[in-house]
Amino acid sequence: MGRITTRHPVVKITADGSSVRRSDTLAVEEPLEIRVAGTPLAITMRTPGHDVELAAGFLVSEAVIASGSDFLSAIHCGGPGTGGVENTYNVLDVALAPGVALPDPQLARNFYTTSSCGMCGKASIEAVETVSSYDVAADDAAVDAVALAGFPDALRAQQAVFDKTGGLHAAALFDAATGELLVLREDVGRHNAVDKVVGWAVLNDRLPLTGCVLMVSGRASFELVQKSIMAGIPILAAVSAPSSLAVELATSSGLTLVGFLRGATMNVYSHAERVVLSASDASSTPSLSPATM
Repeated sequence: MGRITTRHPVVKITADGSSVRRSDTLAVEEPLEIRVAGTPLAITMRTPGHDVELAAGFLVSEAVIASGSDFLSAIHCGGPGTGGVENTYNVLDVALAPGVALPDPQLARNFYTTSSCGMCGKASIEAVETVSSYDVAADDAAVDAVALAGFPDALRAQQAVFDKTGGLHAAALFDAATGELLVLREDVGRHNAVDKVVGWAVLNDRLPLTGCVLMVSGRASFELVQKSIMAGIPILAAVSAPSSLAVELATSSGLTLVGFLRGATMNVYSHAERVVLSASDASSTPSLSPATM
C-alpha cells in the first residue's frame, strides 16, 4: 500500500526574523486509476489508503452499482501498459458481480478528477445529475439538534492524519438516532473522503444508508449532495457553506442539508423537519438560522 504521509525539509520563518530548518509532515497525494473489468474508467487524485472503498463508493456515485452484492472484488495491479510493470498500488481493477452491467463506455471521464473536484471530466451537463436507486425523501430519519452540534468535534477528534499534516479533509457517518460514529475516512479530496465512507457501506452491505447523517469537514458542494443521495443518506451536514446548486439539489431530492455547523449554531438549508428541537432542552439547543429554513 502507498504512503499516507511523507516528510519534507522546510525552513520555518517567524516574524521576529528568526528561521530554523526542520522536517515537516505532508499528506501524500497520488493518482488512482480505477478500472472495471480491465477497462479504465477514471483517474482521481487521492491519499493512498482504503482504495477499494474509494472505488466502490465512486461506482455508487456513478450509478454503476447500488448494493454490496453488485461489487465482487478489486485488486491493485501494475501501472499502464503490459504486465510486468512494478505495482505502484495506483491502479485498481474492479470486478463486478455476475449479471451486473459494465459501465457505459461514455461514462469514462475525459479528464482526470482532481482532489478538489468530483465532477471534473464529465462529458456533458446532462451527465452531472445521476438518478439514485434510493428515495431519500421517504426517509423519516430525525437527528437531535444538540447531538448534531457535537458531530464536528467528534469528527475532528478522530482525524489522526490531519493532526500530523493539517492537510486532509474528513467525512464521517453517524447514526441519526443514537449519535454513534459509524465510520470516518480522511483524504486530500472532499469527494474522495465521502466515496471512502460510502465504499465502506458497500463492502459491509449497508446500502442504502437510511437513518444516517454524513458529516464533512469542509463545504457542501453539489457533488457531495449527489453522492449522499446516491447512497441513500437523508442528512448531510458541513462545517462550512453550501453552494447554490447543492441547496437546489437537496431541496428537490428531499435531503436535509445543514451548513455552517459550528458551536451552538447551524443553518438548515432544506428539509429542516429532520432536525429536532427538543422543548425540554430549549436553553441548550443550538439555534437554527430562520433565513435558511
